[in-house]
Amino acid sequence: MKFLYITDTHIRGTTPKNRKDSFSETLAEKIREVITIANKEQVDLLLHGGDVFDRPDLSPNVVGQFARLFKEAEMPIYAISGNHDTFGHNPDTISRTMLGLLDSFGLMTVIHPDQPVLIEKNGLRIQISGQPYHYDLDQRDPKLDYYPNNDHNADVLIHLAHSMLVEKALPEGIPHTLIDHIWGTTADVILTGHFHGGFGLKERDGKWIGNPGAIARVNNHWSEINRQPQYVIGTIHPDASVELTLHPIEVAQKGEEVLDRTYLEKAVHQEEKLHEFVQQVKEHSEFKSLKMGDIIAEIAALSNVEEKVRQEALRRITVIEETWKGGEDE
Repeated sequence: MKFLYITDTHIRGTTPKNRKDSFSETLAEKIREVITIANKEQVDLLLHGGDVFDRPDLSPNVVGQFARLFKEAEMPIYAISGNHDTFGHNPDTISRTMLGLLDSFGLMTVIHPDQPVLIEKNGLRIQISGQPYHYDLDQRDPKLDYYPNNDHNADVLIHLAHSMLVEKALPEGIPHTLIDHIWGTTADVILTGHFHGGFGLKERDGKWIGNPGAIARVNNHWSEINRQPQYVIGTIHPDASVELTLHPIEVAQKGEEVLDRTYLEKAVHQEEKLHEFVQQVKEHSEFKSLKMGDIIAEIAALSNVEEKVRQEALRRITVIEETWKGGEDE
């Protein structure tokens, strides 16, 4: 059995100010390529890791355009909801969203928690389970989000999660789960989204954990310049062993061709200045015993900084430290 996996398409009708192209047209080309490949490779399933849409109440006109694309898939499409797909980041609102509408019309099946899907082919039983984004994700026992039950006595368990699964620890205050902490999962394959940069494919003792990165590039962060949107093709062999491979989306243009350099260069300058500030703070003796999250919190409190600004500062520090330490190849 074969499947193809993508994540974070962030379908929208408008173009972010940092893009030079028509975002929706470019995204449509990428999705069209993925579906064409899925049809050509005769995969049995097309899986989506969440944030199908950029907002839950997207224009019906835009949804209709992309629904026609998804309709060209010759295989069932299964998806989980991301934080952008639902109202208030609440998966229980899915019935009132555009993703819920696609589910109602049978164009895409939304997998709900504790309601895994069973696929049978060539004597194999494959269970597809999903954990949509929710407020407690990556803040509670990881077994609740990354260890699916084998409800169907399946031979292979594939689990989708729209979560902040990462290779290295993020600053305090940013919920996340480390890959190394979930290798004991009951799943044979865990595929995630949400973290747009992705981390590729990891394999240990026959188990796979992967995130190919977002199909969409919705921001102009300089790390996006060299990132090539990708998809995963998975093969489940007759002996129930699994093999995953990563593939670039060929129609995806280079970052410098679609991302506005004006905004980008300004962002790079800001990131460099922030990095210098972080280094100075770390080297200052008075802060040696404090974590970076604590420092940001103190500065934010003194300056009456909004919570969303504090969170952005934490996120930027993470990106800078990962990149400057050589933690990202993209």
